[in-house]
Amino acid sequence: MNRFVAAESALRTAAPDALLDAIRAVLTEQYGAEDVELFLADYGLSVLQPVSVPPHALEPVPVHNSPAGRAFGSQRPYCEDGRDGRARLHLPVSVRGDRLGVLSVTLPGGEAVRRFETELADIADVLGREVIVAERDTDLYLRTRRKDRLTLAAEMQWQLLPGRSCSRPEYELGAQLEPAYAIFGDNFDWSATADHLMLYVTNGMGEGIEASLLTNLAINALRNARRAGISIADQAALADQAVYAHYRGHCYLSVLMFDFDLATGRASVVDAGSPRLLRLRQGTVEHVTFDAQLPLGMFEETDYVAQDFQVRPGDRLVFVSDGVHAVASPKGEAYGDAALARAIHSTRLLPAAEVPRAILRELTGHRGESVPDDDALVVCLDWHGRPAGS
Repeated sequence: MNRFVAAESALRTAAPDALLDAIRAVLTEQYGAEDVELFLADYGLSVLQPVSVPPHALEPVPVHNSPAGRAFGSQRPYCEDGRDGRARLHLPVSVRGDRLGVLSVTLPGGEAVRRFETELADIADVLGREVIVAERDTDLYLRTRRKDRLTLAAEMQWQLLPGRSCSRPEYELGAQLEPAYAIFGDNFDWSATADHLMLYVTNGMGEGIEASLLTNLAINALRNARRAGISIADQAALADQAVYAHYRGHCYLSVLMFDFDLATGRASVVDAGSPRLLRLRQGTVEHVTFDAQLPLGMFEETDYVAQDFQVRPGDRLVFVSDGVHAVASPKGEAYGDAALARAIHSTRLLPAAEVPRAILRELTGHRGESVPDDDALVVCLDWHGRPAGS
């Protein structure tokens, strides 16, 4: 335990840009580590980017088909046999289910892995939290995550997001946007209290900076209303007023809004020109529809009405923007609900955090080599329900 306290203290007192140096020093001294590297997942979730700088600089590691990627995908430590009896332990770096990357530690051998694995996994969790805090004061970790240059619109969109995954006993969430380095106006947002989960999935109109500005205005208006403690119908009305006041109906935003009761699975829903929702229940995928209402900002002083929706333990909800279900193949065939249902069914055994990227990979295969002309957004919610006695 003294070793763990030393590692935790080193991370908490390190300069924001020196977390890797701090953890490398303490793991070498306290655990006999021979090499320590930190990798962060890039925006496209295709590679793990090394935080190290010369003389320790490394090449990116694929998320798929690599030992570090295996730990990232499974969210469990993975031990790789190294040379001369050494062992390389890959530890997921996550914060409340939000997958950040992997901490890779080379140890003298398997006995050291068995002895230290649990402590090192806890240290990786502490490291994840310190990375999130450090990002307020340094660009190092945000720069590490990009394998390509972000457009300005994409920069604005990624900074608006709450994360790409999260988990609680009642649910697991995962989301992904493509093209990751050039997204426009699609977005998602979520926030939880002790008893409720609020989830917004938005499909903004337009391209580039204009689309990003519209989405930023709408999301911040929704957050402002949500943080005032009002219902989602009133949140939609206030955001509608904010968007209309600025754009006078020339630009508007589609949003699907949920307020889930964590104890019962009962939800209030506002469908304002929504993205699409499909539900996987007991092996069957079905398209779920709601009473359609006007998008935010289309007309002045629109009234919104929430309707009831019930989720059951074991349900998987998959939300997609029109950049998914409407995308065309080289022959002009739309992806559509049938192909989307097959993709949801084929990914049913994956955790929620892995589903969006897997569906988007299938979408890329459908689209072919053509450059996407619209954002593609996938959000996956696995509902477990509140554990008995909680």
